[in-house]
Amino acid sequence: MSREPFQEYFDVPVAGGALRVARAGASLAECRAVVLALHGMTGTHMVYRTVARELSETATGVCLLAPDLRGRGRSANLPGPYGMAAHVADLVAVLDFAGVDRAVVIGHSMGCSVAARFAADHPERAAAVVLLDGGLPLLPENIMADEEGEPHGVLDRFEATFATVDEYMEFWRRHAGVRSAWNEDIDAFVRRDFVEGPDGVRCAAKLESVRTDVTDLMTDGRTWTSVERVEAPVRLMRAERGMFDDAPLIPHVDLVEYLPDHPHVSVELVADVNHFTLIIGDGHGPRRVAATLAGLARGAVR
Repeated sequence: MSREPFQEYFDVPVAGGALRVARAGASLAECRAVVLALHGMTGTHMVYRTVARELSETATGVCLLAPDLRGRGRSANLPGPYGMAAHVADLVAVLDFAGVDRAVVIGHSMGCSVAARFAADHPERAAAVVLLDGGLPLLPENIMADEEGEPHGVLDRFEATFATVDEYMEFWRRHAGVRSAWNEDIDAFVRRDFVEGPDGVRCAAKLESVRTDVTDLMTDGRTWTSVERVEAPVRLMRAERGMFDDAPLIPHVDLVEYLPDHPHVSVELVADVNHFTLIIGDGHGPRRVAATLAGLARGAVR
C-alpha cells in the first residue's frame, strides 16, 4: 500500500463557514516554498494524491496545500454566492490563514481557470502558475459532445442517483479516462467523490456551484482570459489525450497560434497521458507534474 500523502487537514474560516484544506509535504513551520493545488470542476483535493506523494518524496522543504473548493468535497456545504470571485476570495483566505505570502499555484482542468484568475487578481500572491490541461482561452467545439453530437456525459453523475456505493464506483471504473489506469490513488479519489443519503448515492459536489462556475467561465468577461493578465511565469502541461482518452482538450493547432503572442506562457507537451492520468495514477504524468512543481518551487523558472 502506498504512503498516505496528506498528513494534515484543517478548516479555514471563509464567508459562510469553513473551507477544508489538506496539507502534504513539509509542515507550514518548516516549509521553504508552498504549492497551492486546485482541483477541477467536479473533483476534490484527492486528485492530487499521486502528485502530492511524489513531490513530498523528492522536494525537501516544499508544502502542498490542496483545498476542496467551495461547493465540492468536504467544502460542499458552504453556501453561496458561488463562482470564480468566491473561489479567489477563499484562496486568499487560505494563504492568509497559513501565513503564506506567495505560492506556486497549480490547477487541473477547471482549476486552471481558478488558478489563472487568482494569479491575475492577486499578482503579489502568485510566484508562478502551472496549468494542467486547461486555463487558456482555447477549447474545442466538441468539448461537451463527440463528433456525432452525442453527449460525452461530463455531468452525467450529477443527474443520477445510484442505489449503492458499488454502483457508483462501477460508473467511474467504466470511465474511459481512468479505467485502464485504475489503482489505489484513483480508487481513493473516487471514494471521496460521493455522499450517501436516504435516496441512495450521489456526487458530493453541489450542482449549483458547478453551474455558477461554468457560467462565470464563459460569460463573466474576466475569467476566460485571465491567463493573459497574469504577471508570473505560466507553465502549461498539456496532455496528449483528452478527458475520455480521446482527442486532446487543447487543440495543437490553436496552441501553436496562441503561444507567440503570449511569451509568459511556456508549454510541456506530455506524451502518453490523458486529462486524468496526467495528474493521478501509476504512470509518468504525475512524476512530470511533481518535477515541474519542484523546479518552480526552487525558483528554476525559465
